Amino acid sequence: MKHWQTSALIIIASLIVASWVDARQISSADGPYTLTAPSRDGIGKYYFGREIAKVMGHRGIAWLERETRASEELPDQVVLAMNLRSDARVADIGAGSGYFSFRIAPLVPEGRVYAVDIQPEMIEIIRERAQRRAQKNVIPVLGSTKNPMLPDESVDAALMVDAYHEFAYPYEMMRGITRSLRPGGRVFLIEYRGEDQRIPIKQLHKMTQRQAITEMQSVGLRWIGTRDFLPTQHFMIFEKPRATGVSNGQIP
Repeated sequence: MKHWQTSALIIIASLIVASWVDARQISSADGPYTLTAPSRDGIGKYYFGREIAKVMGHRGIAWLERETRASEELPDQVVLAMNLRSDARVADIGAGSGYFSFRIAPLVPEGRVYAVDIQPEMIEIIRERAQRRAQKNVIPVLGSTKNPMLPDESVDAALMVDAYHEFAYPYEMMRGITRSLRPGGRVFLIEYRGEDQRIPIKQLHKMTQRQAITEMQSVGLRWIGTRDFLPTQHFMIFEKPRATGVSNGQIP
C-alpha cells in the first residue's frame, strides 16, 4: 500500500473515532439520553430506548381544535375523571390552545389552572381566550423545554394530553413538574396507546403503558393505575409520594 493511501486511512479512522467520542460527549452533556441520526418523525434523541417525537408547532392548532376531538378523546370525561376539588390548582402542561384548560377551569372555581406551554404563540392564544371568556382562573405560563416555570409544591395535579412524547428534555421537565406538585399530588398522563398498531397515529406519537411507567418512575412518581375508558388513549395516573421510601408499583 502506498504511503499516501496509508495516511488517508489513518486520517479517516481518526475522524471516525473523533466523531464517536464527540457523540459520546454530547450524549453525556445532554443528560440521560443517547443521540443518533433522527428518524422521519423523531429528533434522533432517545430516552429509555424511546425516540422523542418532533414537536407539533402552533401552526397545528387546527388539529387541537378539530370538531371530531370531542368524540375521539372524550375531553369532558377526562376532566371529570381527574376528580378535582373546587379549590384545586392544576397545571395543564403542553396546554396548546387551552383545549383542556378551559374545560378544567369551571370545575375549579376557587382554584386555578396554569396553562403551561413553551410556544409564545400558544400562550398568546390562551391569554386572548381567557380575556374574551372572562375566565380569570386560567393563568397562561410560558415554560421552557426543561422547566414548567411553576413554584415548588404549588399544584395539586398536572395534566399532559398527547404532549409528553414530544418533550425534548423529558427527565428535566418531569423533575420540574414533580417539584411543582404538592406531596400526594397527581400526574394524569394521556397518550395514544403504543401497543395498538391499529390506531392511525404515527408510532412516535404514541406510548406504551410500560414505557410511560418506566419514565415516570425515574423521577420518583408512583404509578397508581390506568383507566381504560378512552377509545384510543391510555389514562394513566401517577402520584408524588407523601413521604420518602414509598415503593413504586410493579410495571405490568
